[in-house]
Amino acid sequence: MTGHPDREKQTYASVDDYLAAATYDVEPRLAEMRRVITETLPDAEETIGHDMPTYRQHGLVVVQFAGQAEHTSLNFFPTAGAFARFEAELEPYSTSKSAIRFSLDEPLPLELIADVTAFRLAEAAEFAARKRSGG
Repeated sequence: MTGHPDREKQTYASVDDYLAAATYDVEPRLAEMRRVITETLPDAEETIGHDMPTYRQHGLVVVQFAGQAEHTSLNFFPTAGAFARFEAELEPYSTSKSAIRFSLDEPLPLELIADVTAFRLAEAAEFAARKRSGG
């Protein structure tokens, strides 16, 4: 996590390693995000990508999550569909072109995390089907 002295140049072999390196205030939030994501994506491959916990299914990255000094985040690519679908629900949160940031001062919106993750799974499945059919 940015701001954690050991985190800057560290790489991780597993999501467990990533969580173990988290600061005490961020680790429980990351563990909760992991729980929600793995419940929503029971068939996804859990791995590390770009030094973040990453969940792949249908040959695509569905979601990633990360912890920073000021927030935890849910990351996904491509983003336009999810941001359009959840525009109203995302208003209270800071976003970037590929992430939703959840302030450490507020409870995690677990239902929103699950809903965005399920939406991204459907997007990934649709994209994979189009790719297989040549479309």
